[in-house]
Amino acid sequence: MARKRGRGMAACWYGIARTATVDRAAAWAEIDDGGSAKIVTGVTEIGEGILTVLAQVAAHEIGVKPEHVVIGDNDTARAPEAAHAGASRQTYMIGNVVALAAREARKRLVDCMAEMWDVAPESIGTGNGEIWADNTNHRITFGEAVASAKNRGVVPIGAATFGTDTTGLDGVDGAGRPWQAYVFGTQVAEVEVDTITGEVQVLAVWAAHDVGRAVNPQGVEGQIEGGVVQAIGQALMEDYQLEDGHTSTSGFAKYILPTSLDVPRVNSIIIEDPDPIGPLGVKGIGEPAMVPTIPAVMNAIYDAVGVRIFDLPATPEKILAALRAKARQDSLAIQAAE
Repeated sequence: MARKRGRGMAACWYGIARTATVDRAAAWAEIDDGGSAKIVTGVTEIGEGILTVLAQVAAHEIGVKPEHVVIGDNDTARAPEAAHAGASRQTYMIGNVVALAAREARKRLVDCMAEMWDVAPESIGTGNGEIWADNTNHRITFGEAVASAKNRGVVPIGAATFGTDTTGLDGVDGAGRPWQAYVFGTQVAEVEVDTITGEVQVLAVWAAHDVGRAVNPQGVEGQIEGGVVQAIGQALMEDYQLEDGHTSTSGFAKYILPTSLDVPRVNSIIIEDPDPIGPLGVKGIGEPAMVPTIPAVMNAIYDAVGVRIFDLPATPEKILAALRAKARQDSLAIQAAE
């Protein structure tokens, strides 16, 4: 048969946020006139969807609709520090600090309304842009509540910081606590290998990942799918070459990237094991999504045709060379047995 199929599995763990150093972030929150919420932090949006996540977090914590949350200018000359977009830290670090700041802003408004209505703060609920007191007829919009609070001299604002408790690795025995939060994942890849051309096609990937708490499940699935496709490119296509210190693959004619035709069916399985330290229970999924893909694909190739590829990418030329070497070894083994 020219085409053979195989399946392979791989698992991973990954540390979230900065490595072996204290990570930190800060944010401001305000429940503004009209009942909208304003969040200010130095977060950077590079396409990972963090602004959507922060709007959801603030809306949930305060009790307004996500479309009524405004994320302010992230210029760090005017906004508190959030640090870089990397290390799969955005949801963990910025999401948690925005939650804490939003809770403080809500508490100021709730305490003011509790005093005005002569009820216990614990009896006040918020949601869908409204604030009310249980077992009473008190129910008004956030806009009305903010106006009442400001008339009493209270501005519902909050500020918070969130940091990690990590240590470096000891120089003697390597002991330490380089990360505060960890995620885990397992993937299974199914491939089809053409034994005549050496071409490998990834047919499907099943990806189960622990994300702590999924703030936006659709966004998590997008991160998993994107990570899988990126890893497939590294596994089978992308071959960055240098000659005398200069790239010889300066264009996409030679540096091959996955296209829509190379994207397999990705079956995302979201596992929610909340982080016990952060206030939201979130962790992260950006980089961990691609970690187990390559070994799963390599194991699937071995399952299909019995050869191991240790030098990435697993190009058709390398597959054919490995198959020829295997055929010679099998032939020698048969001759020796005779």
